[in-house]
Amino acid sequence: MIRPERTMYMSQLHTIVEEERRERAILAALDAGDYDMDSAIDELKELADTAGADTVAVLIQRREAPTKATYLGPGRTEELAELCRVQEADLVIFDCELSPTQQRNLEDAMPCRVVDRTMLILDIFASRARSAEGRLQVELAQLQSRLPRLTGQGAVLSRLGGGIGTRGPGETKLESDRRHIRRRIAAIKEQLEDVKRHRDGLRARRRKEGMKTVALVGYTNAGKSTLLNRLTDAGVLAEDRLFATLDTTARGLKLPDGRTVLFIDTVGFVRRLPHHLVNAFRSTLEEAVEADVILNLCDAGNPEAEEHLDVSRKLLAELGCGERPILSVLNKWDTVEDTPHPPVGQTFYISALKSWGLDELLCGIAEALPPDRKRVELLFPFSEGALAERCRKEGAVEYEEYVPEGLRMTVTIGEPLLGLTARFVYPAS
Repeated sequence: MIRPERTMYMSQLHTIVEEERRERAILAALDAGDYDMDSAIDELKELADTAGADTVAVLIQRREAPTKATYLGPGRTEELAELCRVQEADLVIFDCELSPTQQRNLEDAMPCRVVDRTMLILDIFASRARSAEGRLQVELAQLQSRLPRLTGQGAVLSRLGGGIGTRGPGETKLESDRRHIRRRIAAIKEQLEDVKRHRDGLRARRRKEGMKTVALVGYTNAGKSTLLNRLTDAGVLAEDRLFATLDTTARGLKLPDGRTVLFIDTVGFVRRLPHHLVNAFRSTLEEAVEADVILNLCDAGNPEAEEHLDVSRKLLAELGCGERPILSVLNKWDTVEDTPHPPVGQTFYISALKSWGLDELLCGIAEALPPDRKRVELLFPFSEGALAERCRKEGAVEYEEYVPEGLRMTVTIGEPLLGLTARFVYPAS
């Protein structure tokens, strides 16, 4: 007789083994000369690895344009199906966004699951989202992506799936009733509007208090979380993987000129980021739109560093960040051995891991912020010790000395303190 607790233990052990098993993936792409295919496949391999799949084969077809029915040509589609059988693949990942028709036809032709680039990214996001807002944003993007694909998917949506491309909202939110899904999409959008109103309120309060913000943006795995941790001890998860962190984190830091700014970490960018995914994460990305200074990070050791910076710049322009000061930051400079990359605008070379160049970066941020501070010399009577202490905390003190009349101080302070200390300016005008 098998005891219930042993049955439960074996079930849990089986679940752990299944979770640890990595899927076997074949990558498929069509090279029409639109972009560098080698770089695209390398990135797709990284995305697959992040999602939990090992790439066992790659199939690329050179063709001027994809076919409407199966994306690849008929011959290559048959070749891909045979390759899946030989390699015992669990799934095929296409380096594109398949149309609903292409998706259905390929699933009929392949002996395994078919996932496109958008589904792969969404799957990674689904596994990485931690906050309630992040999960809502991922679910919204998934539902919007899957809604046009519902036709012919009754069998797939009638049960819970497993593996890459199936994680996310679950059966109850992906049933074939389109009206139910549309209602769920509307409900999520309403909840995200509440989040947006809350964020708008926080930003309005920060502006009222004179708090400046610095947004960390850039290509995924550029080291944004590592930089935030190094500067502010934020304790954010930082891994050498794509999309290691997904949720927004904000931490305060005092700059060399005495101003306290709020550093905000944002979701990483990637080439050909699906448009509906940008829209779904717009409430999070608005932190970059509203920031006073934007740091555009990239991995300096990556041979495509300049292209990564350009991808981020284009996405920022799409979001309406064109008028904001944007500082290019080449991180991981300790890994660079070849000829340095040419400067792109106002560029800083740092290593967040080894704390190289961070002082220069902080000074650059201070210079890029709106000029709302002034260097003054003050003479406080001894009775104004509290105000002098506030100047120490909120300003940048260059010099102070006790004299018979009180405390003389040379300090750079902002507008609120300039008004409060106007009568103590020395020498009096």
